[in-house]
Amino acid sequence: MRYIMIAFLLLLSGCSTLKTTPEPPPPPTSQAQEVSRAQGMNLPKLGNISVSVRGSPDDAQRALAEKANQAGAAYYQVLMVDETVMPGLWYATAILYGRSAAAGAQQ
Repeated sequence: MRYIMIAFLLLLSGCSTLKTTPEPPPPPTSQAQEVSRAQGMNLPKLGNISVSVRGSPDDAQRALAEKANQAGAAYYQVLMVDETVMPGLWYATAILYGRSAAAGAQQ
């Protein structure tokens, strides 16, 4: 019985770890900015992008930022940066977000 209670308490504490509290995003600029999951919760989603580049993980992240700027997004959240089966070829995906309604009202 004791082990069941311990397992139950661990399960409940694990649930609170997965819950994310929304945070405000940084003020919008002329360039798309990377935001965390908590900052992107209340932003309007514009779509997804992906890139595949030779080089390093930093090259993949720079390519995502460039593609987000070209799409006119205010923010983007990197979902994944991973090396493909071919060494030196990196694949990355991100979610694009627009400006929040609150930020638009302030400007």
